Amino acid sequence: MLDGPLDILIRQLASLPGLGRRSAKRIALHMLTNKENLMLPLAKNLNYVADIIQTCESCGNLDEGAMCRVCRDPERNRNQLCVIASVADLWAIERTGTYKGTYHVLGGVLSALDGIGPQDLALDSLMANIQAQNISEVILALSATVDGQSTAHYITDMIGKPEITISRLAHGMPMGGELDYLDDGTIATALKARA
Repeated sequence: MLDGPLDILIRQLASLPGLGRRSAKRIALHMLTNKENLMLPLAKNLNYVADIIQTCESCGNLDEGAMCRVCRDPERNRNQLCVIASVADLWAIERTGTYKGTYHVLGGVLSALDGIGPQDLALDSLMANIQAQNISEVILALSATVDGQSTAHYITDMIGKPEITISRLAHGMPMGGELDYLDDGTIATALKARA
């Protein structure tokens, strides 16, 4: 059964983020015991979504059609551009309902260890978007990791226009966080960026 269809399915499921081989086996068995109600509709929907979902030509989001809903929205502030590493980050910000500008998905962050350089990110299209949309503020919503911060510094140097405000997300103490449970770096950052 090592190269049978069931084992191939289990290996494919196990390759998904957050799933190991044991979880993949349980999912495969659950789907097989519910073929009509679960497995076949899922297979049909996977094909449908694979055919219809595209990468937005403007920002890099995933949606139906060449332009995503965010880029098509006439109510969006076209002078404000939020730079994020991934579509998951875009969705997380949209979930808050507080940001009303546009986005640019980089497709990752710079990482010397992983061999990800500037040529591997959507930096050329970022500069094209900044020039084409007459952007006045760029928000660098990148992670507070070494790679995220080095990417933010790289983009700041790349933009290099004093007329464009470059801001970053605040870092520090989370809502509901207790000092005793926070690491030293988080507390230090919160003290430096206090309001």
